[in-house]
Amino acid sequence: MAGGKQTPRQKMINLMYLVFIAMMALNMSKEVLTAFGIIDESLTESNESFIEKNKVAVAGLEQKAQESPDQFREAKNLATSVASLTNSYFQYLGSLKTELKGTVDDPKNYESMDKTSYLDEKMISSGNLTEDGKKFMNEMKTYHDGMMELIGDDPKYAQISSAISRKFNGEDVVNNENVTKNYIEYHFIGFPLISSITKLSALQNDIKVYENELLSKMLAGELTQMVSMDNYSTLLQTERGAYYQGDKFNGSIVLGRTDESTRPNKVDLTLDGRQLSESDYEIKEGRVVLNVNAGQAGEHLIKGKLVFNQDGETIEVPVNQSFSVIPKPNQAIVSADKMNVVYRGIENPITVSMPGVPGNKVNASAPGLRRVQGSQYMMVPQTGNEVKISVVGEIDGEKFPSTTTFRIKSLPRPTPTVRGQVQEGGAVQMPKNALKVSPIGATFENFDFDITPVVKRFTLSIPGQPSVVVNGSRLDRKAQELLELARAGDIIQIFDIKADVPGVNVKNMPALLVQITN
Repeated sequence: MAGGKQTPRQKMINLMYLVFIAMMALNMSKEVLTAFGIIDESLTESNESFIEKNKVAVAGLEQKAQESPDQFREAKNLATSVASLTNSYFQYLGSLKTELKGTVDDPKNYESMDKTSYLDEKMISSGNLTEDGKKFMNEMKTYHDGMMELIGDDPKYAQISSAISRKFNGEDVVNNENVTKNYIEYHFIGFPLISSITKLSALQNDIKVYENELLSKMLAGELTQMVSMDNYSTLLQTERGAYYQGDKFNGSIVLGRTDESTRPNKVDLTLDGRQLSESDYEIKEGRVVLNVNAGQAGEHLIKGKLVFNQDGETIEVPVNQSFSVIPKPNQAIVSADKMNVVYRGIENPITVSMPGVPGNKVNASAPGLRRVQGSQYMMVPQTGNEVKISVVGEIDGEKFPSTTTFRIKSLPRPTPTVRGQVQEGGAVQMPKNALKVSPIGATFENFDFDITPVVKRFTLSIPGQPSVVVNGSRLDRKAQELLELARAGDIIQIFDIKADVPGVNVKNMPALLVQITN
């Protein structure tokens, strides 16, 4: 049609034919443009749906991280990073779409969006990328590299990371004619405006879909871990802390959670009424492990509650457990049958216990007996030659009585002292002036009780002189004047020494002899 000599009529026919073909092509192009517009609308609607879904998922993980930080903290941090990276890239693509739509009068008139020049000139100049083209590729690279750093090495997300690496690597592409083109040239240059906008919507859709898949896997993985039977162990639950021979054992085997997901948000416990602080326990593998002293022998009560936050609600799990402490079997109980003795008029310490019975379940009674603390008692016997101590232990309502008899003895005879010295084998030797100021005292030799008699009176005698009675424990003026008459070598007698122990009649003491040395 284009060669040879043609008549004007033939030329007119050929021109009309070309116009007809162009009109047919134009009609097909408009249908295609409208189809791209419809696809873009669908992708945009889908993207909006994923935006809301992903927001809800991230918020859910954040709440879970607040309720169970040890379990969900890592997933929450990853979700936040992925959301931040995805949102940044999504907004960039959105701003580019808004810019392209602004080049036409009516963004809804898809048939008018057939031009390619605006995007072509924006991205490519003289075969090279413009600044806008470089920014487009840098934004894609930032998203790609960021996602690879976050999830690339985790086998749980291998399928997602592989898809991101394939679609967003920005590498050059070889077309059907075996020509290598850069990413922008292959995907955007020479295409109608509406097709480029749709392509950008598709990229937005891809990154939102990947974000949603990641969030779903994170949450599903944690929930699967929570319900896994690997996180359970068997525990023995008993109604009593100890059993006796012949008792019926009614323990139960129960399942207990042992994973970190069961960490309570608050621990409110008391031990025997004392509030436990954070230093008294640690939370390990879903267990509240106490780190307190077992305390004295007896039954101890742990009460309180463990508080969990779940889906915005507070759930309290009550705690009411007890345990028994018994003395270590590191010492045999040996008693001399004839040596059960208490001394009249003084406080005799008594320890009362019953093997296997908590101390707070043991009670003792006898004349002059009182409880000091726990198993410690004090007895002050008065009259009679013996006293019976009645002991009753109680376990689960059953009482176990016992009786022990003690002999009552008077205090032994005290030994006199001067300046703290005891007379041994002969007279105590000391200077005259030292005796003047030395106290006269008394002591119970080889006696286990820490009791010191207080001297109230004594008589002083020197050779050839009348005796002098002294009230108190030191020589008074009259006794010192008498002592001045003594000569070196004289034996001074201190006798009729009266000592006092509150509430006790102390036996008379022997005389104390002192030889003057100068």
